Amino acid sequence: MCKRFGDEIRLRSNKGLTNGKLGLMHVIAKIGRIARRIIPLVMLAVLAGPAMSFASQQPVLAFAARVAGDDARTRVVIDFEQKPDFVIHYVDGPERIIVDLSAAAFGFPASDLAPRGLFKDIRYGTMDSDSARMVFTVNRPVKLVVAEVQKNEERGFRLVLDAEMTTKEQFSAMLKAQDWTTSAAVPPQDINPVVEDGVFTVAVDAGHGGIDAGASGATTKTPEKTVTLEFARLLAERLNKVDGVKAFLTREDDTFLSLSQRVTIARQKHADLFISLHADTLAQKDIRGATVYTLSDKASDRMAENLAARENLSDQLAGFSIESGPPEVADILLDLTRRETQAFSVALADNVVKSFEGQVGLINNPHRQANFQVLRAPDIPSVLLEMGFLSNAEDEKLLLDEEWRKKVAALVADAVDRYRRRSVANGG
Repeated sequence: MCKRFGDEIRLRSNKGLTNGKLGLMHVIAKIGRIARRIIPLVMLAVLAGPAMSFASQQPVLAFAARVAGDDARTRVVIDFEQKPDFVIHYVDGPERIIVDLSAAAFGFPASDLAPRGLFKDIRYGTMDSDSARMVFTVNRPVKLVVAEVQKNEERGFRLVLDAEMTTKEQFSAMLKAQDWTTSAAVPPQDINPVVEDGVFTVAVDAGHGGIDAGASGATTKTPEKTVTLEFARLLAERLNKVDGVKAFLTREDDTFLSLSQRVTIARQKHADLFISLHADTLAQKDIRGATVYTLSDKASDRMAENLAARENLSDQLAGFSIESGPPEVADILLDLTRRETQAFSVALADNVVKSFEGQVGLINNPHRQANFQVLRAPDIPSVLLEMGFLSNAEDEKLLLDEEWRKKVAALVADAVDRYRRRSVANGG
């Protein structure tokens, strides 16, 4: 009897404990549901700093969003029912862009703001009844070159943010210069304003680099990235001896740069010309000589088309790829070269060919056209110079000869100087 009584006591005790566990689990689950709503907002505040104050108003609905870009430039567009107020700040540890908004409700799927390009994480949420916040964590130091609200034709307004890669030094300078009581947002501006500094600036782009070795010499197996960098250094040195000309290298060592990064570096430094250097290979080992390429959506011939396709694979071979986005934002990546810029590119190519004639071996039809991504800067005349073919033993020998490289560098510099003088004489 005592045993049964004892068993009954234990049963009731266990039952109470079980109910207690269930009650506790219910409370924990409820707390969890609340936490899932609150913690992201708390993290926005803790990770990014104090929120800006805005005038009290009804929340503005953000009904659509999209992101497009690559590792050099990325654009974010968010559509609102009414015009939002916003301020911008930069923070580090890690590097982020903070966008504080007036009261807003986010009504689009989270997948619409999936991080890509320069952004590795994007968070957003309501801070309080009068404000909301977006936090963009970046893969590398960036700056906003466009941050503005524009009127939509059909419905509401859109907030446009264009982020562009920058250096750690420039990012640190922005951090020190900003004031948390005001916005660090840039005013509406052209992506690459014209700089009248009286200096003719030339971007010398050594093709390939780092993990992307490019082609290899038929005899010595010398990688294309080494050949292009050595010639680029000589060309920049020679150009810098020309009065009124300043040349710089897009890469100064064995570093990988994506195609978009090369173009962005040229635009950030306000280049007036862009010269990309290559020394490719062909299956037909008897073909040799220099070729100058300008941009065209349609290749001038099959060889040009194949070379462009191979060079455009550079990013993918190194683990990078252009991530496409909606048409209205993809223009930051694939702007067609303006007709005027294209005409200047053709003029430069013709000058290079004329300099080479009788001095340097040229391929048949030495000025050709193809759809090279690295030539797509919309406002910089650009050419791609194939100095020769590493697949040909004679070309390979010349490409590795420093005296030959100096001779070719001098001829290219003369062509650039003639182009510059004619351009200045014509008021361009």
